[in-house]
Amino acid sequence: MFDEIIAHIRKLYSRKENINLHQPFFAGNEKKYLIDTIDSGYVSSIGEYVNLFEDLLAKKLNVKYAIAIMNGTAALHIAQIVSGVEKGDEVITQAMTFVATANSIKYCGAEPIFLDICKNSLSLCPEKLLSFLESEAEIKSDGQCYNKKTKRRIKACIPMHTFGHPAKMKELLEVCEKYNLVVIEDAAESLMSKYRGAYTGTLGKLGIFSFNGNKIITTGGGGAIVTNCDIIAKRVKHLTTTAKVPLPYESQHDELAYNYRLPNLNAALGLAQLEQIDSFVLKKRNIAKQYERLFNDNDSFKFVKEMPESESNYWLNAIVCKDSFLRDDFLKTLNNQGILVRPAWNLLNTLIMYKDNQTGDLTNAIDLQNRIVNLPSSVV
Repeated sequence: MFDEIIAHIRKLYSRKENINLHQPFFAGNEKKYLIDTIDSGYVSSIGEYVNLFEDLLAKKLNVKYAIAIMNGTAALHIAQIVSGVEKGDEVITQAMTFVATANSIKYCGAEPIFLDICKNSLSLCPEKLLSFLESEAEIKSDGQCYNKKTKRRIKACIPMHTFGHPAKMKELLEVCEKYNLVVIEDAAESLMSKYRGAYTGTLGKLGIFSFNGNKIITTGGGGAIVTNCDIIAKRVKHLTTTAKVPLPYESQHDELAYNYRLPNLNAALGLAQLEQIDSFVLKKRNIAKQYERLFNDNDSFKFVKEMPESESNYWLNAIVCKDSFLRDDFLKTLNNQGILVRPAWNLLNTLIMYKDNQTGDLTNAIDLQNRIVNLPSSVV
C-alpha cells in the first residue's frame, strides 16, 4: 500500500538504493575555505572565519549579534545562564522535543517542566502554557513567578520550533510577559524560518541554532546564540571563551566559564554553507510542495504544513498517520526498502531521567508522538 510513496521518494532522490533522512549538501566554497583555514594554521577558536561566519549569520537573520558556539546544546546552556536561570529554578518547555532542550536545563541545576504542543505547529501550545501557569503558578512580591507545588522559581520558557515550523510566538510571548518569564527560542531546526515576517530565533530575548551534520546548513558540529542586546552578546562571548581577560601577555580569567567557542575550521565550513542558505531553503520548500501534493486528500496520511503567518524552512518533512498501527507498518516497510524514515522523539517525560518531572496535560503530544513520521528531506 506504500508503493506510490516509495516510488515518489526514489524519484525525488534519483532512485538511490539507500536514502538518508537528512544529509549535508556541499556545492559551494566548502573545500576552498577549509584548505585556506588549514594553510593559515588557525584551526581553533581564533581565526577570520569565525568572525565572517558570525557577521553573515547576523546579517541573514537581521539581528545585531550572532555568537558562534561549539554546538546547539552548549548554546542552550549558555543562553539560560545569561538569562538568569540558576540552580533550583524551573524552566518550562515542551514534552515533544530533542533531549538536548531538557538536558541543557539540568546543566544549569534547574528542572524542566514539560507541557503540551499544538496540533498544527507541533510546538509549545500557548493555551496549555497559560492554563498551567494560571492553575500552578503565582507572581510573588519580588515580581518573580513561582510554582505553587514545588515552591521553586519558574525563570524561563523554551519553545522549540519543531522540524523547522515556527511556534505561535505572539501568544507565547504575551503569556510569558504576563508571568515574567524569559523566552529563549530553541531554533535549532528552524534557521531562516519566519513568523510574522521575523526570523525564528530573533523573537525572544535570545535564540539558539544548531549546525549539526543533519541541519539545513552544517559546520560539522556547531551552534550559535543570537540577540539584539549588547549586554547579553558581550556576556555570551565572555562566558564561552573561558572568561579570558584581554591582556598583552598574561593569561588571566575572572570567573568560572566555558570553552564553548566554535573552531575556525568549523566556521569555514559553515560560512560556505551559509552562503548557499537561500537556495537551500527554496529547494527544501519545493520538496515540501511535492510531498504535500503526494499526500493531498489522503485519508491515511496528513502532511504537516506551515501555519498561517509562518514560513517554514521545512527542515524535516513530516506526516501524521491515521493511527499508530499504520505508522509502525510505514516505518518498518520503508526502512526495509532502504528509505530512512523515523518516528518523532519519545516524549521527554517518559525518559528515565525525567520521569519524575512535573508535566501538564499532554493530550496532543501523546497522540501525535504515536503517529508522526519524518520523511527524507535532504537538499537535492
